[in-house]
Amino acid sequence: MRKVAQELGVEAMSLYHHVPNKDAILDGVVDMVFAAIELPEAGCDDWRDAIRARAFSARAVLSRHSWALGLMDSRRDPGPATLRHHDAVLGVLREAGFTLPMAAHAVSLIDSYVGGYVLQEANLPATTPDDVEQVAGGILAHLPADELPYLTEMIADHALQPGYDHTSEFGYGLDLILDALEARRG
Repeated sequence: MRKVAQELGVEAMSLYHHVPNKDAILDGVVDMVFAAIELPEAGCDDWRDAIRARAFSARAVLSRHSWALGLMDSRRDPGPATLRHHDAVLGVLREAGFTLPMAAHAVSLIDSYVGGYVLQEANLPATTPDDVEQVAGGILAHLPADELPYLTEMIADHALQPGYDHTSEFGYGLDLILDALEARRG
């Protein structure tokens, strides 16, 4: 609380005129992150489009605030934006015919995928195609191709090919998840 007060240029005790404790601040911060994620469109003709748009929005927001990933599921007192968000996601799935248990599975699976992808992306040593070329090329230069033929093939014939964009993997994986959920929806 002292650090927050210092950043705001006030005394720590004055924060308690606005919030009861540190948990309330953390709850509010998490709520602001959820508020930034696009809600899936209620009544959308295609549940996949709505959930896909929400997943891409969540990825974009969480990529800017990857520090929030550990906090988001740890809060015991969710704010109004967080509650609206979860209700909207569940609503799209339920209205699309998912049973309640399947809707719960879908939310868990999609959110785990988004969060895991954001964490992986945040820690990758390459963010641009030039970075990928430099990192992959550096690995390939020292790779014993006869001992690691499949990795060599992946780098040479996939990652270093013109037009390869590692960020497109997110959409591909998300589509696989949505395909599997569609198959189990009925």
